Amino acid sequence: MKKLTGIFLFCIFILSCHKVPITGRRQLKLLPESQLIGMSLTNYDQFKSQNKVIPSSDPQAKRVINICKKIQAAVVKFMHDEHMSSKIKGFQWEFNVVEDPAVNAWCMPGGKVVVYTGLIPVAQTDEGLATVIGHEVAHAIAKHGNERMSQAMAINGVGMALSVAAAQKPTVMNNIFMQSYGLASNLGSLKFSRTHETEADKMGLIFMSIAGYDPSKSIDFWKRMAQAGGGGAPEFLSTHPSSETRIKDIKAFLPEAMNYYRASKR
Repeated sequence: MKKLTGIFLFCIFILSCHKVPITGRRQLKLLPESQLIGMSLTNYDQFKSQNKVIPSSDPQAKRVINICKKIQAAVVKFMHDEHMSSKIKGFQWEFNVVEDPAVNAWCMPGGKVVVYTGLIPVAQTDEGLATVIGHEVAHAIAKHGNERMSQAMAINGVGMALSVAAAQKPTVMNNIFMQSYGLASNLGSLKFSRTHETEADKMGLIFMSIAGYDPSKSIDFWKRMAQAGGGGAPEFLSTHPSSETRIKDIKAFLPEAMNYYRASKR
């Protein structure tokens, strides 16, 4: 019986295994992305209703949204060129800036982006904003939330279909969704999230480069982020890599990103 169970689980793994764009890492996604996009629509609208959204006509918001749109265009171009447009099927891109002192930004499934006003002074430049926006959009493109949510559902004992779980355990499912997409923290997923953060850094560099932003400027941005956080928590207690680790990894990946940047200037 145990042997059959093992074979069954192995088959599920093989059928559910996908590759992340750019990095090629194999990932396990058990949840229908279309349903997660549906959940994002509800949660995104709820978030906007509970927070002060800066009008798109505001110069500050206009600047951020313009950069978001360039990152979106870069993603669409990259996915088309790599014959992976199906991975962004169903995306309903939307960009908003909210009045909040937190140094933060995030992207839900389907391209639902929020940038907090507290991030803008730290980002300083358009390249700084492109760095963090590209990074957050990369999480959505790589379906990191799907992975995290699948894991969280297992931890919480939600072993049923997503549609059934959402109907029978709405509070649990909503909490899992919010944790999985960066609106809350989940101590049980720390190591997993650090892998995602490094991956999103690399993908974000490519996206900002295609959009015409110098990826080498991202190093200055992450240094400013480290200073804004007062050095941050020790790496083993954080869902993010330490600043030193992150900058080291970015420098190693920078030559590849620069190829895309130079191509965007031709």
